[in-house]
Amino acid sequence: MNTPLRRVALAVMGMIVLLLANATYIQVVNADTYRTDPRNRRVLLDEYSRQRGEIIAGGLPVASSVETSGQLRFLRKYLDGPMYAPVTGYYSLRYGAGGMENAMDSVLNGSDGRLFVRRLSDLVTGREPSGGSVELTINPAVQRVAYDQLTRRGYTGAVVAIKPSTGEILAMASTPSYDPNQLSSHDGAQQESAWNADTSPKREIPLTNRAVAAIYPPGSTFKLVVTAAALEADKATPETPLTAAAALQLENTTTLLHNFADQPCGPGATVTLKTALVRSCNAAFAQLAATVGEADLRKQAQLLGIGQQDLAIPIPVTPSTLGAIPDVAALEQSGIGQRDVALSPLQNAMIAATIANGGVRMKPQLVRNILAPDLSVLDQTAPEQVGVAMSRFTADQIRDLMVAAENSYRNDGKIRGVTIAAKTGTAEHGADPKNTPPHGWYVAFAPADNPQVAIAVLVENGGDRNLEATGGSLAAPIGRAVIGAALQGAR
Repeated sequence: MNTPLRRVALAVMGMIVLLLANATYIQVVNADTYRTDPRNRRVLLDEYSRQRGEIIAGGLPVASSVETSGQLRFLRKYLDGPMYAPVTGYYSLRYGAGGMENAMDSVLNGSDGRLFVRRLSDLVTGREPSGGSVELTINPAVQRVAYDQLTRRGYTGAVVAIKPSTGEILAMASTPSYDPNQLSSHDGAQQESAWNADTSPKREIPLTNRAVAAIYPPGSTFKLVVTAAALEADKATPETPLTAAAALQLENTTTLLHNFADQPCGPGATVTLKTALVRSCNAAFAQLAATVGEADLRKQAQLLGIGQQDLAIPIPVTPSTLGAIPDVAALEQSGIGQRDVALSPLQNAMIAATIANGGVRMKPQLVRNILAPDLSVLDQTAPEQVGVAMSRFTADQIRDLMVAAENSYRNDGKIRGVTIAAKTGTAEHGADPKNTPPHGWYVAFAPADNPQVAIAVLVENGGDRNLEATGGSLAAPIGRAVIGAALQGAR
């Protein structure tokens, strides 16, 4: 073979090798990327030709697929769509999936490895392929009360309720919400209209699940973390004296940190830690945070889950944070849940649940069972202990302080015969915090001596009370109603 022919042959062979390599990359290495690309209409048609599995709460299919006569054979339907939307998410032809629809997609579409035997059986028998189902830990009665309490007041906010002993999430509400039925429509114009409305900057972004995707300054609810750090590090007891002054000058500054309404914490020069927590005295807790020190505060926060980067329930959870603490003045501000401290409602509920559970932190979870298409159980989610955040002695001490705090609050919605351990919070935020309506918090668990539920309630931007808002007036009545629903279901 002469030189020109040899060169041509080598070039052709090289191109064939490149073509084979490209085909291998597309069909093997990058197959999943193309398969899951929302622009791949063949995949969409195939996916919509199979019955997607159900999302079930309390025996009710809150997300299911119904057969249609259109080109897309199955249509996704949501029961009480807005109420469950923060949990179920949406399943849209144009906009993909969110919430559990996204997090558990492989189960719902039937591709999960736990459904392999079922897929093989379908292939052999010629049976219509279908997805598996997901049974949630959500209690419908508790979820309804949480959602209704927020919506009937017109509040923007979130509620999370957890079973302390197992980490099961009993309710997860976020408002304003949206109707996933609009996004699941096979009508492209209807989908687009709903999406534009749900993502409009003129609205409070209802697609955001505020329970897990947003973080806020926790205000005085963070004093539970500071108290735990002080007790665990043997730097305080409930009887330790703290300043009763109406304000504390931040170290090495001329700035004063004031108590609520600029009131002193007591008639004398000092008060006990117990009194400071019951009265939620900022000056006292700023002083206590400085005594505890940054290292011990960060250690305690980490043990309670603050800062965890990989938490998923299985919906991803935005990490909570203490933020930067460059000096003692910053530590004093952080000690009252301000400055750069930011927690999600789920994280604050986890803190309450850990105290309720004797200091043992359980992994929060939304999935109880993975089910086959015939609803037989394929896999169960067992309670998972993450670690010990504090001793039972410390947890019991904080519980008693929280009971004393709850007993000092106003009587809006209190439950006769039920002892609740609680802490409220009123969190400043924004560029002009003194003239911006605060966020209202309430974290609690009950019954105090045998906890069945722990909750966190957040109401954004003063709710309906503007600058006069407090956690006790905004969030506490909602929290007590949710606790009542949970205890009713536990009987």
